[in-house]
Amino acid sequence: MVTHRAASIAAPRRAYVDSGPVVTDSNCIFCKIIAGELPSARIAEDDRTIAFMDINPASLGHALVIPRSHTTDLHSIDSGDLAAVTASAQRLAGLAVERLGADGVNLLNCAGADAWQTVFHFHMHVIPRFAGQPEKDGLTLPWDPKPGDPDRIAQAAAALRGETA
Repeated sequence: MVTHRAASIAAPRRAYVDSGPVVTDSNCIFCKIIAGELPSARIAEDDRTIAFMDINPASLGHALVIPRSHTTDLHSIDSGDLAAVTASAQRLAGLAVERLGADGVNLLNCAGADAWQTVFHFHMHVIPRFAGQPEKDGLTLPWDPKPGDPDRIAQAAAALRGETA
């Protein structure tokens, strides 16, 4: 795989709180991609994020956006890095519609092994969707959406609000 110089998808400069020096993990494959030690098909980068193609794509144009600073998952990412990753993913989603002709885009983050996280460096999947084009789109819903039990929904809402039963 050839590593290409990535374009910038940076939005007009925004003031983010400086999260300090970039943290790396020598055993992390995404940190190795950031350092140029492993190849990637980079799409774009800015001062806080890098976007590159997923090597196990669910659809044409499936990409990952990661923070430059190593952090394990959604629970540990700096809020400034999370905002930067989300903004980069949003811009990349727009490019997927504009340049690849995607009909829609899924943004996906998996936090923890039980949520299907396999690389423990925070990342956001940007998955372009192509209606009625299985040659471009192999992603299917992992669950069958159906109405939930109203009492269980209310109990979970109360627990998340911090209310005791």
